[in-house]
Amino acid sequence: MSRPLLALPLAALLATTACSAIATDKVLPAEKRSASPSTASAAPTTAPPSPATAPALTPAQAQAALITDADLGEPWTMTEGAATWRDGLLKATANAPDCQRLLDTLYTEEFFGADSQVRARTGLDDTWNDAQLHHQVVADRPADVDRTLAWLKTMPKKCGRFTAATATGAVQNAEVTEAPLPKIGDSRQSLRLTLNGESADGEETTLTLDVAAVRIGDDTIVLTNGGLGDVYAEITQGVAELGAKRLTDVRKQARVEV
Repeated sequence: MSRPLLALPLAALLATTACSAIATDKVLPAEKRSASPSTASAAPTTAPPSPATAPALTPAQAQAALITDADLGEPWTMTEGAATWRDGLLKATANAPDCQRLLDTLYTEEFFGADSQVRARTGLDDTWNDAQLHHQVVADRPADVDRTLAWLKTMPKKCGRFTAATATGAVQNAEVTEAPLPKIGDSRQSLRLTLNGESADGEETTLTLDVAAVRIGDDTIVLTNGGLGDVYAEITQGVAELGAKRLTDVRKQARVEV
């Protein structure tokens, strides 16, 4: 049975993606699912600075910048709690310091350190593929955010392949690759992590986790999209684009209201 298209407005953003894998239950070949080179960002690419710095967003304004299950449509729903694979697989010990930092960052989702402020966050579950998507709006100094994005950019080289052991001792073979993003925001970076190994009960598993961060002035959206089933890069890209647009609009409105 074909999988339904995403709800508008996210579906409209994805309409230009040829042969989108979201439309069917089966995963298309990698060469068809990958974005064209022209859409890939050499992130962290820095665009010209925003015309003016927006005032700090209120909690309500930041919440308005988040995507919802209505944006994604069936089978996405508001989350009912953290996915079990977060503790079971992401909470692991890597064989190299940089790779350990990456795993810890993905597990805690504290990408920009103690000085950053999470203004709003939400979680959504794909009930068909057991995927989970988290979306945050974070406030931090642009220079600090860009340093973190630059560090993330080094991960495919420093941690392209590594091993990690879960709390139960199961060994996971990890791979980190750079993932494409549209040219949105002032700077951006996206990665894909895959962990192949065994679960605590000896079952072979493959965890796929996308992370994307887009800075817009003093605010940044951070996305994680992962699961043990199909995880579509088009979802990550589409949500990043929609989230960046919403945050830009909210920041403009905040300036008008001052």
